[in-house]
Amino acid sequence: MVMAKKRISSSIILLVLFLFSITFPSYAEIFPPSQAQTLRKIRKLLNIPTLLTNWRNSTDVCNIEPTQSLTVVCYEESITQLHIIGNKSTPSLPHNFSVESFFSTLVKLPTLKVLTLVSLGLWGNLPSKISQLSSLEILNMSSNFFYGDIPQEISSLSNLQTLILDDNLFTGRVPGSLGELPVLTVLSLRNNSLTGSLPSSFSSLESLRVVVLSANRLSGQVPDFSSLRNLQVLDLEDNYFGPQFPSLGSKLVTLILRKNRFRSAIDSELSTYHHLQKLDISFNRFVGPFPPAFLSLPSITYLNIAGNKFTGMLLENTSCNAKLGFADLSSNLLTGTLPACLVSSSRKRVARYARNCLATGDQNQHPYFFCRNEALAVGIIPSSHNKQRGAAKAKIVLITVGAISAAIALMGLIIFLVMRKENGKRMVRRPPSRVITENVSTGYTSKLLSDARYISQTMRLGALGLPSYRAFSLEELEVATNNFASSAFLGEGSHGQMYRGKLNNGSCVAIRCLKVKGRHSTQNFMHHVELISKLRHHHLVSSLGHCFECYLDDSSVSRIFLVFEYVPNGTLRSHISEGFAEQKLTWAQRIASVVGIAKGIQYLHVGIVPGVFSNDLKITDILLDESFVAKISSYNLPLLAENMRKVGGVSSRRSKQHSVLGRTTYQDKIDVYDFGVILLEVIVGRPITSRNQVTTLKEQIQVGITANDTVRRSIIDPVVCDGCSDESLKTVMDICCRTLSYEPSERPSIEDVLWNLQFAAQVQEEWGRDSGSNKNSPAFQVSTSQTGPWQLSIT
Repeated sequence: MVMAKKRISSSIILLVLFLFSITFPSYAEIFPPSQAQTLRKIRKLLNIPTLLTNWRNSTDVCNIEPTQSLTVVCYEESITQLHIIGNKSTPSLPHNFSVESFFSTLVKLPTLKVLTLVSLGLWGNLPSKISQLSSLEILNMSSNFFYGDIPQEISSLSNLQTLILDDNLFTGRVPGSLGELPVLTVLSLRNNSLTGSLPSSFSSLESLRVVVLSANRLSGQVPDFSSLRNLQVLDLEDNYFGPQFPSLGSKLVTLILRKNRFRSAIDSELSTYHHLQKLDISFNRFVGPFPPAFLSLPSITYLNIAGNKFTGMLLENTSCNAKLGFADLSSNLLTGTLPACLVSSSRKRVARYARNCLATGDQNQHPYFFCRNEALAVGIIPSSHNKQRGAAKAKIVLITVGAISAAIALMGLIIFLVMRKENGKRMVRRPPSRVITENVSTGYTSKLLSDARYISQTMRLGALGLPSYRAFSLEELEVATNNFASSAFLGEGSHGQMYRGKLNNGSCVAIRCLKVKGRHSTQNFMHHVELISKLRHHHLVSSLGHCFECYLDDSSVSRIFLVFEYVPNGTLRSHISEGFAEQKLTWAQRIASVVGIAKGIQYLHVGIVPGVFSNDLKITDILLDESFVAKISSYNLPLLAENMRKVGGVSSRRSKQHSVLGRTTYQDKIDVYDFGVILLEVIVGRPITSRNQVTTLKEQIQVGITANDTVRRSIIDPVVCDGCSDESLKTVMDICCRTLSYEPSERPSIEDVLWNLQFAAQVQEEWGRDSGSNKNSPAFQVSTSQTGPWQLSIT
């Protein structure tokens, strides 16, 4: 009886256990312990973020309700999808984080098909062992801190369809092996520091639908994408691609080539792309006629061609697609009448067309001849349909230039002979010295006229609002300075004494007095004076004339007086890092100033022959006129050298590698570096007085470029922190760091610097207009009495 009871009891216990096992299956049966352990280790390696708090020992993660931050998808008791998305402002993981350990753990989930690890602070080199996740179809690891090269081993992921590595710190070249991925559909490597050209193997990726490579440093010709019949999105913004327009497939929906170096004519077939909805080719150097058909493409909703050299005549009856919501034609060379469809006051359409030569009084248009002259300057014949007329005009120009050259040469010879004869008669009755004035020819010498740039420059001399260069008499200068009274004295340096004066016509001038060492006739200095007389530019403190004072005994020159224009509003530093807060320049004004400086440097380098290099530029050498236009007040000329040892030569205070005139190896890059130091002070708003400061601040700027907006704005001058667009700020920061590269060969050309700064100015202007702020308008007006007298830099 007892035995029977024991048997019954045991049977009941077994039945209960059996029923319990059916009703409540074990965690191990629905989710392998090895994968559960892997997830727990991943949680630990990620520094136990709060969004993974649900990953506990007894939790069935496969059945956790998915959220925007965390999703786990399982199939047949294995994890196939893992999505972990943190906050964009997440800092990098601690120094004890090991990216190798993390991926060694991650590859223990071999059935993963979709892996998303976004904004988690992951940092380090992306390990090659990621290739062990052989089932991956989608990989997204954007907004982390991965650096170094993208591993070639990714190409072994033969099932990979989507690769997204945006917003990291990857450098080096785009791996050519990515072109071996047979089913790759989406490739996005936006906002890294990738360099070099794109591999030609991309031309064979027939499955590609989306290519996003914006905000890198990629260059060269874009591969032939014409065979990619499925390509719909191509975004190459903010790189160095060019110069030829890329070959593309006709199914494109979005094409963004903004801010590159394309300078060819645009592909005419683009006007037949019926699927194209967004076209942005702004801020390149495209030339040739603009196809009005772009406005009426069947699918177009966004069109931006701003900041190029497009020509052509628009007609009032040109039609637009009804869906076109944004059209920016500004800063080109377009003429004619603005299409009526762009004049519409509808709020659904934004149209911008400033800085063209259109027949409209709206949005700041240039005169017609501006566009014509600019088109000729870049080799575009505005009336391209009439080649014969263009050839005839070219002949007329050549004949005219020849005639002008001959006339100027003859005039110069006559003036020289006349003045030589008059020199002996112009003795001043004041021993022991006399004054001889020499007229500089109003034209250029025959040698200089052989360069076509001087022809156009001669025509522009009167455009600066300055009187013609002339010779002054000593009596005029004595009257202007009250006989060089102490009240007119501004200072003295190795380049002589500086005085402030006022001419009889009421104009203010600055007069530099140079004492000449050795005995030289006036003719020995005429070449130097000729060069100084031609250095006239909107962003240079230009010379208005000269005066020679000579010894009576042998008529050799004892002193040279150089008369400069007067610039009233002090130095750039006084309005950046030393002035009162209410006098500091806004961000838009600062960009305008550095654009002006860059234009001045470009003129010194390539606007004259030979170029003027190694100008030892400092922020205290940059002066602001009454309209706050920046002007360079000190540039490196032989006549301003400290010692004149022999006729036609100088002994510069710089080393031999800093040649005065003419370009030698990387001579232009010396001025680029000095400009970078000025730009650095403009950004941070603090005086920079040592190379150590430059190095430290450059490192901070480099961090700020890739950091979030809060970190970036903590670096810059607080005065402009709220008044600048983020894109404009990042552009200026980036070009600043590049100008300060240790190796001269790695510094950009002054043309590249100028282009980037003009882009930053355009972006800032658009931001100010779109936000409706007044932060782009001048914040103050400063009188001469507030900033003190103007001083030409004395070095």
